Amino acid sequence: MADSFVLHLVRHLPTQGNEDRKYIGWTDEPILESAKAVHPLALARFVCGSDLLRARQTAALYFPNERYKEDCNFRECNFGEFEGKTYADLEKDTDYRQWIDDPYANAPRGGESLVEVENRVMSALKMVPKDAIIVTHGGPIRIILTKFSPIQNEFWSWKIPRGYCYRLEWENQRAFKEGQACISISAVPTTANGTM
Repeated sequence: MADSFVLHLVRHLPTQGNEDRKYIGWTDEPILESAKAVHPLALARFVCGSDLLRARQTAALYFPNERYKEDCNFRECNFGEFEGKTYADLEKDTDYRQWIDDPYANAPRGGESLVEVENRVMSALKMVPKDAIIVTHGGPIRIILTKFSPIQNEFWSWKIPRGYCYRLEWENQRAFKEGQACISISAVPTTANGTM
């Protein structure tokens, strides 16, 4: 479609905290050395995303010839006191259980609810142009997919593997700006052939 509006969502490459299955929200850790062996991607018109190091490093590897526009509104959830902890560390914590059961109504102690994360992500999303590539985190990607999917899905039901790009398409920019469901969502590996 000539007038279609497309967004690409790329999850940052893995960090040590990710490998250790810790909640790494606003902790600013680098990607793993082993993750740096990726091929640049051919498609890039406008690349933006989280200001955290792991997103910036991922963007630099995938889009080395593009200027990256940082936006703190694309950050992961602030996990507050849960930051740097694992499920095993938190499983008996009643505040943690409440947050897992309803992350929109509850927040980690000292952190953000998903309503707060959604508000800032959606605010930033309004500013991106057609064909933008957003390099961000699992939480913001799940929020965007939940908000715009033509099929109703719960936040936690989305699997967001690293090394994949989600492509969302709307009939036109107006449909996107009005918050309508997209007409298609596809996930493609970013490492298959160097293109999206």
